[in-house]
Amino acid sequence: MCGICGELRFDGRPADLAAIARMTERLRPRGPDHGGSYSDGILGFGHRRLSIIDLSERANQPLVDPELGLALVFNGTIYNYPELRAQLKRKGYHFFSDGDSEVILKAYREWGEEAPERFHGMFAFAVWDMRERTLFMARDRFGIKPFYWTRDRDRFRFASTLQALLAGGGVDRTLDPEALHFQFTLHGVVPAPRTVLREVRKLEPGHWLRIDAQGRETKAAYWELDVSHPERVRSEEEWVEATHELLRKAVRRRNEIADVPVGVLLSGGLDSSLLVALLAELGKENLHTFTIGFEDQPEETGNEFEYSDQVVARYQPLHHKFLVPNHEVLERLPEAVDAMAEPMFGQDAVAFYLLAEQVSKEIKVVQSGQGADEVFGGYFWYPRIMADGEGSCAERLRRHYFDRDHAEYLRMVTPGFRGEDHTFGYVSRRLEEMGAENCIDAVLGLDVTTFIVDDPVKRVDNMTMAWGLEARVPFLDHELVELAARCPPEIKFRSGGKHLLKEVARGIVPDAVIDRPKGYFPMPALKYVRGEFLEFMRSILDSRTCRQRGLYQREYIDMLLAAPEMHHTRIQGSKLWQLALLEFWLQRNVDATE
Repeated sequence: MCGICGELRFDGRPADLAAIARMTERLRPRGPDHGGSYSDGILGFGHRRLSIIDLSERANQPLVDPELGLALVFNGTIYNYPELRAQLKRKGYHFFSDGDSEVILKAYREWGEEAPERFHGMFAFAVWDMRERTLFMARDRFGIKPFYWTRDRDRFRFASTLQALLAGGGVDRTLDPEALHFQFTLHGVVPAPRTVLREVRKLEPGHWLRIDAQGRETKAAYWELDVSHPERVRSEEEWVEATHELLRKAVRRRNEIADVPVGVLLSGGLDSSLLVALLAELGKENLHTFTIGFEDQPEETGNEFEYSDQVVARYQPLHHKFLVPNHEVLERLPEAVDAMAEPMFGQDAVAFYLLAEQVSKEIKVVQSGQGADEVFGGYFWYPRIMADGEGSCAERLRRHYFDRDHAEYLRMVTPGFRGEDHTFGYVSRRLEEMGAENCIDAVLGLDVTTFIVDDPVKRVDNMTMAWGLEARVPFLDHELVELAARCPPEIKFRSGGKHLLKEVARGIVPDAVIDRPKGYFPMPALKYVRGEFLEFMRSILDSRTCRQRGLYQREYIDMLLAAPEMHHTRIQGSKLWQLALLEFWLQRNVDATE
């Protein structure tokens, strides 16, 4: 797991090594173990390494293979690299290191743009072909690893974070009105390739991009999710058995493919508890587990220790439990916002940041349960959409999922940021493209390939990598996702949702954890905004900088400040927190670096 960056010039001038050095330094938290750079005239690479596989210097990056005429920067883990390595050896390739990075180089030389299809894992990488003078880049199927880029007439730059691109300099910081529409209707999700900054883009998940020395681009998808139902009808037992087999395989791979110990973030919910149980089933010993909790509010408890403690009692891992007071949450909030590559509305971002800090003191790699709800149908809005038979699929998704309808968004922003209903048009088009037999299959497909990428998945990557901690997400193993996507919804949504996982867990996870009401990573103080948290948000939105930016209508801000607990989104997020978070993120990550 690492941080990567680079520059390719189109004007024949040498790559700006000073800019690459600034970008690389900004990525230091993602890779505290080693820093390196490489240049080849018009091309320059920077890399920060977190040593997980092949801890020797031979696996340091940028990785250069003069014999093949290739250079690489890579962030992520290829779980099937031992099989690919053996296959490439049989084809005559020789290896000088023992890690997965070199496998990417050899695979690219052997299979070219088809290489990413063969990779099983999470990845964002760039390969420079010294002979062809082309830059080839690819991102994993679910965007678990980030890839931001910007270009102008003279050059192309990329980095693992938006902040690193800004550190390189020369980036237009103008806000993108269309991206802002997504930001405030899809609770922080701005689908690739857009970001909130007009001139910064991100590579779409499951895509590769090639650019030559003249700046000519070629881009294509190498993977798409199939949500059609199989012709052969499977019984419920067969679906459960297949799910158990692939999930066990995904968990095993993410435990074994590492030269350092691997732990688990144990929230107390079904998903992370099942990871602990499966690792025990696989014979894992001395497993480190980590749980965090926060102060209660009258409406909601701030921790799930009641459930995580039961899993700990059954399996006896080396458990670490942390309770964070509200004053520390507020004190550390600016740090968490600084770690966000894009503004994140999810209230658990701060929780993950504080948890990752503690975990990184004990271990370098953890497995986490992100993705299970989207893949297996665990959220409350899915059954509502499925039961709603009025209007198009996009209209149903809007009624039960969008944070704001278009009319409210127009009341929220000033005239210069208004426009058409970008979100509804985008969602309508994407749902059609899923080619699903019914609405809920299309919604789940869109969620797992798009919405999840820029909400929980990005949140986990950013908050853990801020502390040099690698998070692995077995529920987003693409073979497992492909299986679940083809399971009929009438099976998937039994037992109140996530029926397949509940059946897999039965007997190895305490029944109280399986049958409990659906929980969410609790951070009540950012949901029920009052006291010092309210004053903190008021100070941001009343600041001179916010007023001069001129993004929000003052009447809308005043309405939220007058009664913050009355204004929640359809999926129970604080609308006040959303406004304050975006403005605070801009002040700390965009304004502050100009």
